[in-house]
Amino acid sequence: MSREFQVTFDAHDPAALSSFWRDVLGYVHPAPPGVDLPEGADPLSAWDDFLARAGVPEQERNTRSAVEDPEGRGPRLFFQQVPEDKAVKNRVHLDVRAAPGLRGEERMAALEVECDRLVELGATRVRRHEPAPPMGSGFIVMTDPEGNEFCLD
Repeated sequence: MSREFQVTFDAHDPAALSSFWRDVLGYVHPAPPGVDLPEGADPLSAWDDFLARAGVPEQERNTRSAVEDPEGRGPRLFFQQVPEDKAVKNRVHLDVRAAPGLRGEERMAALEVECDRLVELGATRVRRHEPAPPMGSGFIVMTDPEGNEFCLD
């Protein structure tokens, strides 16, 4: 029997980092429990209102955040506030599948377009790995705004 899982990120600013990953993956912030958001409403503002009504002090309202796949296929991403800085390379990272099925220069061109979009969102480009047939199809290593490594694959 398989299990559902979520991927958890340690973060200094959970709301900002969750918003970055929301935009990277096309995910959404879920509404607070029992709250039906009107179309176009900002879920993060709804959470702030929800937490204020629950008596959560303002300085504690950005201690966690989450984003979810609106189609329910991908894992939930959870972001929890931690005081320490990221110090070493991730032992686990996400591969963002930006060019599935593409090969060679067509693949790398698609990855470059996505890389440019993610840099505009706040990512940092680290390095490009060229295709190395037969096993390596090429990818780009990047970091999110808090320094977590991920790959465009």
